Amino acid sequence: MEKGFCIWLTGLSGSGKTTIAEKLKEYFKDKRYIESMDGDAIRKGLSRDLGFSKEDRNEHNRRVIFCTKLLARNGVIVIVALISPYRETRAYAKGEIQNMMEVFVSAPLDVCIERDPKGLYKKALAGEIKQFTGIDDPYEEPLTPDLIVETDKESEDESFEKILSKARELGYLSS
Repeated sequence: MEKGFCIWLTGLSGSGKTTIAEKLKEYFKDKRYIESMDGDAIRKGLSRDLGFSKEDRNEHNRRVIFCTKLLARNGVIVIVALISPYRETRAYAKGEIQNMMEVFVSAPLDVCIERDPKGLYKKALAGEIKQFTGIDDPYEEPLTPDLIVETDKESEDESFEKILSKARELGYLSS
């Protein structure tokens, strides 16, 4: 059995995490067992009882970490697309999940606000959403991620290829 691993995509809302995750999922779908853990989707099911306080965000992340750990140790490639705003939580994930690659999906806040695919920044800036990451709740950029993709400067394909190249370099993928 090939070893499982996790590609953990972290970044602000609108940075491109879900777009990249979908491209990765499509690439792997006929090659390996793959599971995608998208923050919004997880909040509709496993974390539907949680809000957006720091404690609730940490619990949401802890649940994703636990599920990802189980899947990855059983040979599944897990693509996590989660804001995961706190360094401490991401460090915990790295300690728990064997073969985890942390990818910082970087885009400046103004670019994320301009993209605003779900209209959330508009609502947060109008005061309709409280504790929104990047507006009135912090996002702690990774200090030493395994990889940084800059979605405001590179194409979706360039970011995708950088991730695959890094996964190969780390020994998670053959050729």
